[in-house]
Amino acid sequence: MARGKSAVKPTEAELTLLNILWQMGPATVRQIHEKVSTTQSTGYTTVLKILQIMHEKSLVIRDETNRAHVYAAANSEVHTQSSLIKDLISKAFGGSTSKLVMRAIDESTSAEEINDIRQLLNSLEK
Repeated sequence: MARGKSAVKPTEAELTLLNILWQMGPATVRQIHEKVSTTQSTGYTTVLKILQIMHEKSLVIRDETNRAHVYAAANSEVHTQSSLIKDLISKAFGGSTSKLVMRAIDESTSAEEINDIRQLLNSLEK
């Protein structure tokens, strides 16, 4: 599903809509607007405009076969997250993954999350 341009980084508003699409799957503007309206006050036309911009940026694909266009994320959640993390590591942490991880893990990290991280590290060492 890596149709989108990986160099294009979604804005915060675009990420909000992508998260909805990853959760719901392909959806109409109305369906996306209804979902986003449960957590924030955003107009229908604003959601439509953001989706149109996202389509121009190849962040979403659009099925125009029906009267109501159906939008879907152009890339998977994992692909987008990986791209954003690589960019963050490069720009904010001088390319050091360990600096990112050390900054991300602090006293607010739960025991369950620490255990998950430990298991991941153990599996990577094998």
